[in-house]
Amino acid sequence: MKFSGIQKTSLIDFPDRIATVLFTPGCNLRCPFCYNWRIVLDPKPPFLNEETVIQILEKRKKYVDAVVITGGEPTVHKEIPNFLEKLKEKGFAVKLDTNGFFPQVLEECLPHMDYVALDVKTSLEKYPLLGAKDTADFLHTIEILKKGNVDYEFRATVVPGFVDKEDITKMGEIVKGGKCFAFQQFIPGDTLDKAFNSVSPCSPRVIGELASIMKEYVANVTVRV
Repeated sequence: MKFSGIQKTSLIDFPDRIATVLFTPGCNLRCPFCYNWRIVLDPKPPFLNEETVIQILEKRKKYVDAVVITGGEPTVHKEIPNFLEKLKEKGFAVKLDTNGFFPQVLEECLPHMDYVALDVKTSLEKYPLLGAKDTADFLHTIEILKKGNVDYEFRATVVPGFVDKEDITKMGEIVKGGKCFAFQQFIPGDTLDKAFNSVSPCSPRVIGELASIMKEYVANVTVRV
């Protein structure tokens, strides 16, 4: 495994834990609102190899006992299950952020994970705008998580034009009966499509209204703004 970056301490990426966040290069999608687009389109060295990463984690273990793997998209890397197994052997709690398009890799990862955050980016009909030609694997991942034993959340970043009121019912249908759904605020800035640099985020009131709609499909809905 190689990594494009590391955030040594995070208080917000792993529920109820202090975590180190690792960023993997590359992704199968091209979300126009992506803010990690540099490590998606053209990952450049220096990269951190897994030996170096584990050394850093071991040195900080008295401060941090959890690791979040994000990207990019971690599951494009077929070696990710082996790396997660090593983390668990070292005694770390492990969380994976994923877009859900590689369910076979995810299934290999699940025995070594404590938490999964699955991005439900928009309604299915809009996924082609993110570069997805087919959503069958994504839907398969949703069912894997709903039927599995690993703690998880579905989550959506409220990007205007992608997560609007008309999208919520469609998103709700595909996650219906899920354990938890979290809404996150979109923060404009350095995005893949520069048009999103100046998009105005939805107000907390509007996000609250979206959450109310989602509660018809998922019992536990949280808002992070």
